[in-house]
Amino acid sequence: MIFDFTTAPGFDFITLFGKQINVPVRDNFLEIPKAMGEGYVRKVTFGDDFKLTIHRYTLNEDLIVKRNPAPASASVRAIFFYNHWENLEVKYNTEKSVPSSQKGDSSILLSTNDLSTEIRFPAGSNIQYVVVAIGVDRLRAILSIEKPNSTIKTITAENASFLFFESLDPEMQLILKNIVSVDMNNSLNNFYVQIKVQELMYLLFSKLSLRENATFKNINSSDAEKLLIIRNEVLRDLSKPPVLNELALMASMSETKLKQLFKQTFGDTIYNYYQKARMEEAAFLLKQARHSVSEVGYELGFSNLSHFSRLFEKQYGITPKKFSYNS
Repeated sequence: MIFDFTTAPGFDFITLFGKQINVPVRDNFLEIPKAMGEGYVRKVTFGDDFKLTIHRYTLNEDLIVKRNPAPASASVRAIFFYNHWENLEVKYNTEKSVPSSQKGDSSILLSTNDLSTEIRFPAGSNIQYVVVAIGVDRLRAILSIEKPNSTIKTITAENASFLFFESLDPEMQLILKNIVSVDMNNSLNNFYVQIKVQELMYLLFSKLSLRENATFKNINSSDAEKLLIIRNEVLRDLSKPPVLNELALMASMSETKLKQLFKQTFGDTIYNYYQKARMEEAAFLLKQARHSVSEVGYELGFSNLSHFSRLFEKQYGITPKKFSYNS
């Protein structure tokens, strides 16, 4: 099934989606019909300029969500919180689908609506994500930051074109779980959900505020697609460090441009991003209790296990051996 739309003033995902699948929306709630699968889409409003859409369903066929580029810059920012991106493939104005991550990490996506996107949710996957839509003026008022860095300035600017990714850490995942589990039949729970959404945004913008205060470069759909390809290449084999000139050739960019856009989009240098992903994979493997510290180190390309231990302790504050015992 393909759901094709263009955002515009007054755009309402749940209403348009309900019309396409011929299902009524009652009290901002759409139940997925049994013929299609199971689950629901729910909209929660906190005012005309601040809304939340909760997606929680499993479908019998692939769902392709296509967002066409908006003809004009919107004054609304959409923030996409998704758990387990391995269920997704993202496409930016290209005929080739790009898995957003080959490691299946949870992610947060902020993107302006002038970038056309295509997201495929495979049949049978447990889809669980939320989208926060908030007006730029309301966002500025909530944040109330006197001296924002270039990333936050860009997000709250009227005519920016950007793509930003952030990781969804365990604290955020717990908040998301609480949000999607709330019984909205209790009238006070709208207030509770608004508090949890603002808590989620606080954690996100706390991360974004730590990004380097560098000159921002506008991004187009072609650049966005190439950056996802490069990110996946960096994560494809964590036993091998990325080679910048090879990645630049793959992206058809200069090394300078690739370094700038990658850091701007993902919040870190290519090599640091690789090293953090390496340690996250190490932590995952150690939790399985089927892998020794030496096996994990060698699998991730470390010939010097002391070096592996130092890097792991730097990221997690504990040696891999102690981490393994405590898991």
